[in-house]
Amino acid sequence: MHFELSEEQQMIRQAARDFAQNELKPGVIERDEHQKFPSEQVKSMGELGFLGMMVDPKYNGGGMDTVSYTLVMEELSKVDASASVVVSVNNSLVCYGLEKYGTEEQKEKYLKPLAAGEQIGAFCLSEPEAGSDATSQQTTAEDKGDYYLLNGTKNWITNGSTASTYLVIAQTHKELKHKGINAFIVEKGTPGFTVGPKENKLGIRGSDTHSLMFNDVKVPKENRIGEDGFGFKFAMKTLEGGRIGIAAQALGIAAGAYELALAYAKERKAFGKPIADHQAIAFKLADMATQIEAARLLVHKAAWLKDQGLSYTVEGSMAKLFASKVAMDVTVEAVQIHGGYGFVKEYHVERLMRDAKITQIYEGTSEIQKLVISRSVLA
Repeated sequence: MHFELSEEQQMIRQAARDFAQNELKPGVIERDEHQKFPSEQVKSMGELGFLGMMVDPKYNGGGMDTVSYTLVMEELSKVDASASVVVSVNNSLVCYGLEKYGTEEQKEKYLKPLAAGEQIGAFCLSEPEAGSDATSQQTTAEDKGDYYLLNGTKNWITNGSTASTYLVIAQTHKELKHKGINAFIVEKGTPGFTVGPKENKLGIRGSDTHSLMFNDVKVPKENRIGEDGFGFKFAMKTLEGGRIGIAAQALGIAAGAYELALAYAKERKAFGKPIADHQAIAFKLADMATQIEAARLLVHKAAWLKDQGLSYTVEGSMAKLFASKVAMDVTVEAVQIHGGYGFVKEYHVERLMRDAKITQIYEGTSEIQKLVISRSVLA
C-alpha cells in the first residue's frame, strides 16, 4: 500500500492551503456573523479550477482525481466550511451527476459553464417530508408530452439563490414509488420557480441555504436526466460521491480546529509553563491528532476506491460517519483547550464547532450511514 501523495497532489493541496489562508480567512468571521455568501471568493475558486476539479477537460474541467479533490476540501474547510460546501455541491453532486448521466447536449449547455466556474449549481432532493427518506418525494413532475409540469417544494438547498442550474428530483409515476421518480435540470428564472427566504442557521452561515418553490414550472423533455424512472437511482449514486466530499469537509473542520488548539496550547501559559506541557492538555492533543489521522485515512481510501472504479458505497459512508463524529469531538475539545477564549469569535474555534454539526446531518444523517454500513456487514 502506498500512502504518499504525488507531487501534483501536494501542489494542489498547497494551492488550496494558500488560498484558504490568504483569501478565505480575512473576513470569514464577518461573513459568518452576517450570513454573507462568499461571492468573490467563490468566483476566485472557479478561476482556480476548484469548482470542476474532477470533470473531463473537454467539458472545461480540471481532470483531477478524487483524492486531489478531498485535499482541496480539507484545506478550504479548515478555514471556511461555508465556502467549501459550494465546492462540494458543485463537484460531487451537480458536475458529477451531469457528466456521469447527462446527454452530450446537457453537458455542452450546462456542465461546461459549471465546470469552468462561470456558474454554480444546486442539488434539490430534500423536502419537508422527504429528507433521509428520499423515496417519499411530494414534488411532482407531470408528463405533458414534450414537457413536464413541475410542482412542489424543496428544503435546505445549498446555493439556493446563487445557483444558475438546479438538479431537481420529482415524482412522475406515484404508483411506481421509487421507480417512478425522475431527475430534471431546471434553469434559474424559469416561470413559476421561486426562491424562499434564506435560512438562519447555527453553522455554515455564509452558505446560501433556501427553500425552493415550483408552481406549474414547465421543464422541457430534453432536460430530464436519464431514462424515465431513473431519478431515484441518479440521486443515490450521486450522493455516494457527495459523502466523500462532506467527509473531507468534516476532516478539514476538525484539522483546522486542532491546528488552532495546538498553536494556542504552545503559547498560553498556566502555572509557569505552556499549557501544552501539562499532561491533561497534551493527552487531549494526542487524541485529537489520532482521530484526525484515522478520519483522513478513511476519506482517502474512499476517494482512492472511486478513482479506481471500484465500489466505494460502504467506505464512503464509513468515512462520512467517522469524520463527522471526529469533527464534533475535536472542535468541542478545541474550544475546551482555549478556555474562555474558545467562546470568543475572534479565535475561530467556536465557529468551527458550530459548522461541524451540519456534517452529521447533510448528505445523509449519521443514522443513514450506519444503515448503509450495517446492511453490508450483515449481508
